Amino acid sequence: MSNGIVISLYDYTGEAVRPWAEAGYDCYCYDIQHEGAIEQVEGGGTIRYLNADLHSYETMASIYDAFVDDPVVFAMAFPVCTDLAVSGAAHFKAKAQRDPDFQRKAAGYAMWCAEVFDDWDVPYYIENPVSVLSTLWRKPDYSFHPYQYGGYIPRGEAIHPKWPDYIAPLDAYPKKTCLWTGGGFVMPATKPVEVEEGYSRQHNLLGGKSAKTKNIRSATPRGFARAVFETNQVKEKAA
Repeated sequence: MSNGIVISLYDYTGEAVRPWAEAGYDCYCYDIQHEGAIEQVEGGGTIRYLNADLHSYETMASIYDAFVDDPVVFAMAFPVCTDLAVSGAAHFKAKAQRDPDFQRKAAGYAMWCAEVFDDWDVPYYIENPVSVLSTLWRKPDYSFHPYQYGGYIPRGEAIHPKWPDYIAPLDAYPKKTCLWTGGGFVMPATKPVEVEEGYSRQHNLLGGKSAKTKNIRSATPRGFARAVFETNQVKEKAA
């Protein structure tokens, strides 16, 4: 029997939901890059990778309707940050000339996620880097760096199983990430690890515009994913 359902929007890698799936939850990852697949995870859960245009109001409404009467226990979203992150501010003027509403639209997609999650009445977080969401929506509730949660990764699993050449062992790198939360989300306690000296390998290796580097760059740190699960998991199985 499933422990419940976990929903993740704008999620290509599935890293954010993996701890939940390993504990027997059924997880649904929606992203426009998905072609449709189901991963059976050791531990009894599943990760379903589903294609969805999350910039479509109709799509968001259909996802809401699909789960409104189901035992959703947690939700998260990682809206596209290209038009929001302050790291891309040098391009804002040119983008505004092409579409004066480009940032309002981008912020709106994040707010749609919050509206759906609030209506489900579940704990959730919406993640973005330091961005103009702080002014177009509201200030983030929390922020963190990956290394602050590296201690949640067992030492025997320090090396990243997918991207060892790009991600430092134990998530030992800085990258300020902001969270907009609701529904009783509990921010996990930190378990920091020592950061590698100099620029992080992510900074050096994950620049550029390729889909591969963007997807690795946006993947949820393993330590933080585990910390969120351990702190917010449902203790009793769903009926």
